[in-house]
Amino acid sequence: MTISYADFEKVDIRVGRITRAEPFPEARKPAFKLWVAFGPDIGEKRSSAQITTHYKLEELVGRQVLAVVNFPPRQIGPALSEVLVLGVPDEAGQVVLIGPGHEVPLGGKLF
Repeated sequence: MTISYADFEKVDIRVGRITRAEPFPEARKPAFKLWVAFGPDIGEKRSSAQITTHYKLEELVGRQVLAVVNFPPRQIGPALSEVLVLGVPDEAGQVVLIGPGHEVPLGGKLF
């Protein structure tokens, strides 16, 4: 399936920084609850991510990540996910987070 560039422009992908991470024992698959700050225009948003294989809670705080910020909120068990933090699967199918290779301003838009 191909999409137009105009379709791609509708997806708002921004840089955020994880400010808080907690266990999410209620999730069906092992996951963490995340709070991600995107700067003053977007603010802090909540998410969850199945990233327990490659990451420990204490190493997530402070990490910059990319996330889709214009999907509607989604209820995941007892938690509301406001953004979709992006990642790609490794060879075993476990999620590896996507983020900038260098420190960049929060809220920066992927283009």
